[in-house]
Amino acid sequence: MSLDNILWLTGVVAEAAVIALLIYRRVWRTLPVFCIFCAWTLLSSAGAYIVFRFFRPSYSTAYLVEVIVTSALEFGVLIEIAWSVLRPMRASLPRSTLVVIGVVVVAAGAAIWPFSSIHELAGLSPVMRNLIRLEQTTSILRILFFLALAGSSQLLSIGWRDRELQVATGLGFYSFVSLAVEMLHFHQAVIGPSYLHLQQVVVACSIGSLLYWVFSFAQKEAERRAFTPQMQHLLLAVAGTARNTRIALADSEPPKTRKR
Repeated sequence: MSLDNILWLTGVVAEAAVIALLIYRRVWRTLPVFCIFCAWTLLSSAGAYIVFRFFRPSYSTAYLVEVIVTSALEFGVLIEIAWSVLRPMRASLPRSTLVVIGVVVVAAGAAIWPFSSIHELAGLSPVMRNLIRLEQTTSILRILFFLALAGSSQLLSIGWRDRELQVATGLGFYSFVSLAVEMLHFHQAVIGPSYLHLQQVVVACSIGSLLYWVFSFAQKEAERRAFTPQMQHLLLAVAGTARNTRIALADSEPPKTRKR
């Protein structure tokens, strides 16, 4: 059996183990989008192997679908993690907070998009070029999200035993390695056997992230702590400002003319 097949099989087994632990620990109750993302990853891994092995002419179409769906789910996972982090204060926050989080994450992705353009991609087709940029954009966003979450962990009263930081850590580690390999490939024109070896490193790192999740989800989640007073005041102040702005905008709208 070749090294690529060994890595693929190991990855599929690790993905299945993660899904089993998510079900066993009932993580789907608090992080349903992440559970769907893991199930989709397992399905796409098995599907990609089947398509490449038996339906190779259709592989580009399958790759297109896989990238779009995976990127959409990854955006959803980031929004879900941010919303889950706010669990201790959800009752005090306005209902529109989830929508605001979604807008912020999408806006961050839109801000990253122009910087993900690489000159070496100009020779590719527009569809393939945009797919690669989409992958790079989501990778950068996951890395920044992980750094922000880890950097503010004390204010948010979360640690390495909290599911939110565990999920972000696995995504951030894999994203950093895959993005580094892609940048090396396009900027230094790494091709041939060297690039194949680097891709094997990326797959091995993804397996490492999966094994980290297996280790993390095998343990019982730590009891969630309350936010620090500083963070409570900050969140309430932001929520109050947003609420006052919304009320002011509603009051400034001209009254609707009644129909007779």
